[in-house]
Amino acid sequence: MKQYVIDQLRDSDYDKILEYLQKNSDVSEFGDVFWVKIPSDLYTQVQREHEKCRPFCFAVNISPDQASFEMLVRSRQVLRCNCIGYADERQRDYIINYADRMLDELKIKI
Repeated sequence: MKQYVIDQLRDSDYDKILEYLQKNSDVSEFGDVFWVKIPSDLYTQVQREHEKCRPFCFAVNISPDQASFEMLVRSRQVLRCNCIGYADERQRDYIINYADRMLDELKIKI
């Protein structure tokens, strides 16, 4: 799996990130996985055509020592479809910028 990983978190960093994700993303049925929606203007052509598969999102997995931002853009509606795949360049930049912006807002220095 391609991911953007932030590791060596301190306990206080984990708590801040957890609270941030609880407020700014959708909590999954797995307690440590969160879904962040990709803005629709960043959808690929295939994703724009697949209205039934929307919204598209990426997963953030958090543990006490790291947060990983998956580069797989998924549908929350279906498990298998040709609109699901690794982020293109614009989506990848969005995911990385989301993670970096979160750290800045939380004043977490890595």
